[in-house]
Amino acid sequence: MTDQHAALDAALEEVFHAARAHLATVKAAQGRIDDDAVWQAYVTLNNASYAYDELLLDAFGEVTPWDVESIDPQEADERFGVGAGGVDGTEPDDPYPQVVSVRQRRDYRVPSVAALIRIAEAARRQSTPAAEEPDPVNGVGEAVLELLQAGDGALGALDIPELDPLDGVVMVHEVGTALDPDAFDDGDVDGPFRSAPGDEIVGRLDEHAYLPDELDDSETSDAQPPR
Repeated sequence: MTDQHAALDAALEEVFHAARAHLATVKAAQGRIDDDAVWQAYVTLNNASYAYDELLLDAFGEVTPWDVESIDPQEADERFGVGAGGVDGTEPDDPYPQVVSVRQRRDYRVPSVAALIRIAEAARRQSTPAAEEPDPVNGVGEAVLELLQAGDGALGALDIPELDPLDGVVMVHEVGTALDPDAFDDGDVDGPFRSAPGDEIVGRLDEHAYLPDELDDSETSDAQPPR
């Protein structure tokens, strides 16, 4: 056996050892986020795989399925935030006293009320127990609310052919107190969005559904020139 072959065998054993150690560390962490031991075991496994892949390429011109790059543990620790609440588990010394509040409005046109209600009723049926008969969806507002509920409140749930997006706006605030929805009555629609003394509006981002050059000729032909 040549020295090159011996080095390959040794490198492969390092991969096996690192993989077993990584699995044991993951099991011991039991799902903890940013566990330092898991991170260190990951780096060791990554670098052992990289070293074996490089030796295999040099010896036989072959590669493994592992598309990895070598990781410098010290540089990686700095990149992923050691000392600032990162993988070493320490907490930052300068927690930000404010809360960032993002408030969004997006409008939609309804091309077909019947089509929108059909898709909302389908979503409601999926969330209703099989033994129960779902209530009908009454109106476009209730239909949109049903779709949002089915999508866990994400506006992406409204990216459907049954709704044409119009313009929207996003506001970013810095506030002193986080939102408590239970502090507002159901009928108080403005309360959760009302700024409190000391809150600061950072800025506004306007969202345009269609850029001016996307309008067709029929829409632009009626436009009046600026005076």
